Amino acid sequence: MTRPATPSTPAPVTLSLTGDDAGELLTLQRAAYVTEAQLYDDAHLPALTQTLPELRAEVAACVCLGVRAAGRLVAAVRARESAGVLHVGRLVVAPDQQGSGLGTVLLQAAEATTTLPRAALFTGARSTANLRLYERCGYRERHREQLRPGVELVHLTKDLPARTRGPAGQDPVGR
Repeated sequence: MTRPATPSTPAPVTLSLTGDDAGELLTLQRAAYVTEAQLYDDAHLPALTQTLPELRAEVAACVCLGVRAAGRLVAAVRARESAGVLHVGRLVVAPDQQGSGLGTVLLQAAEATTTLPRAALFTGARSTANLRLYERCGYRERHREQLRPGVELVHLTKDLPARTRGPAGQDPVGR
């Protein structure tokens, strides 16, 4: 359920995150993935076992966007361009902020960082809330991948509208 914005609640603003934000991002990521671990009865999901140095390296190699509320990082997403596709990953929202529309805001912000014609992402087949969000945002299932017994990934893609980068070739988040 999405909470409507009220006059006292300003629209969320996405920010570019850097390696300096990695510690807080790792805390957010782990909090957000606890429910996924419960769904799959697996406390060893990559998002839960990623180390701080690994996360710092990942943030340095991609676009990482976040949303802060009262100074606290409450949502984040990572995106990278590869093989002519924008790959969106690790969309995380703090458990107490889920359902507030931040996932949609961050998906749109990630998509706005590219001029590529397609975005792709994946989630677990049991992650029905994630699948609903992605489908609402225009992503369509392309195929499924069996990782191991009981764990199936759903791969989704979305055709993006034609875009141009900002002045002097800068993308909208100033990467």
